[in-house]
Amino acid sequence: MAVLRSLAAVRAAPGLWWLAARASLGLLGPLGPCPGRGYSVDTAQSPPTFGFLLDIDGVLVRGHRVIPAALEAFRRLVNAHGQLRVPVVFVTNAGNILQHSKAQELSALLGFKVEPDQVILSHSPMKLFSQYHNKRMLVSGQGPLVENARVLGFENVVTVDELRMAFPVLDMVDLQRRPKTTVPLPRNDFPAIEGVLLLGEPVRWETSLQLIMDVLLSNGNPGTGLATAPYPHLPVLASNMDLLWMAEAKMPRFGHGTFLLCLETIYRKVTGKELRYEGLMGKPSVLTYQYAEDLIRQQAERRGWVAPIQKLYAIGDNPMSDVYGANLFHKYLQMAKHDGAEERGADGLWKWRPSATQSCASILVCTGVYNPKGPEPTRPAQDAEEAPFHGHRDFSFSPGLMEASHIVNDVNEAVQLVFHKEGWPL
Repeated sequence: MAVLRSLAAVRAAPGLWWLAARASLGLLGPLGPCPGRGYSVDTAQSPPTFGFLLDIDGVLVRGHRVIPAALEAFRRLVNAHGQLRVPVVFVTNAGNILQHSKAQELSALLGFKVEPDQVILSHSPMKLFSQYHNKRMLVSGQGPLVENARVLGFENVVTVDELRMAFPVLDMVDLQRRPKTTVPLPRNDFPAIEGVLLLGEPVRWETSLQLIMDVLLSNGNPGTGLATAPYPHLPVLASNMDLLWMAEAKMPRFGHGTFLLCLETIYRKVTGKELRYEGLMGKPSVLTYQYAEDLIRQQAERRGWVAPIQKLYAIGDNPMSDVYGANLFHKYLQMAKHDGAEERGADGLWKWRPSATQSCASILVCTGVYNPKGPEPTRPAQDAEEAPFHGHRDFSFSPGLMEASHIVNDVNEAVQLVFHKEGWPL
């Protein structure tokens, strides 16, 4: 039942039809070679029937430093022509960067040309939520916020800073930013906000928390006050549920999941009700893995690999996002295979064509959040029942989903393990 609840928690918004969305993005149907990429069939090796889903932070890099094992791993993954021997997609819960910028960053660090369509950011699946793309959305995060939102398809966005400038009396925590002059008159020329888009952790949490709450409690009109907060509230789409992530520091850092936890707690305390999401994206969401599977398939077709990709190996450092997500997707694949991929909810998320993928194995590395020799919270407690659950509220705690198929030291060992299992030369 815990698995079923977790699958239900990652449903897309009502009215999102998986087949139609994938067709609109060109994810259905046979694909020919992609011009200008120089893809060719590697005749020296039989076509692969497996692919890799690689996490980035804590697996390939720590902050801005590449992990040496990652360079060794790519010496095995790339052939003499500088091409990948098997399909690889980079699946990160980062979101405060543009997709092509992340690809350039990885290319420079790994010494291998990474294409933008090999990178999945936490919010990439928001492209499928077309029913919200023409709505006026408040967007929270940092970096190239507006550009990222527009790449995803959102045509009319308002940033937290723009909202703060329009209503300066809303942001009152920082004494230095409070209005120094006469309180401005209420505005009635500011169009109502129709939803909230949470793309990543912001810089000033107190400002974002306050203004997001103002929008939700006022039904999108933060310059006014309502006697009763509307419920259900305006639609909220969020990506990246990681409570923690690993950078250069010895201990994990707060992630966007911590910001979401703050927002959920404040909303529940103020209203007595639960904050609801129309969509939660990023690992461990099943939707993110479906999206990654499609990119793996497209990559194989571009290379002319005719054998279907039947196995996925997800390599990560975070038991909650990487291991839980891969195992949850594996459970979904088994259920879909057994039940014929029938629809599992009124929203139609599960209405996707039968998949050739049969399994998704989770491989946990010890170079990031998970550290078997480190202090809590970098390693789980001896008794899984007593370990703190770092997952999102909407994902049920299931000890089985937290158990990796394999635990290895680093990504190079992970690649060697997979090649050995698949009978491929190192």
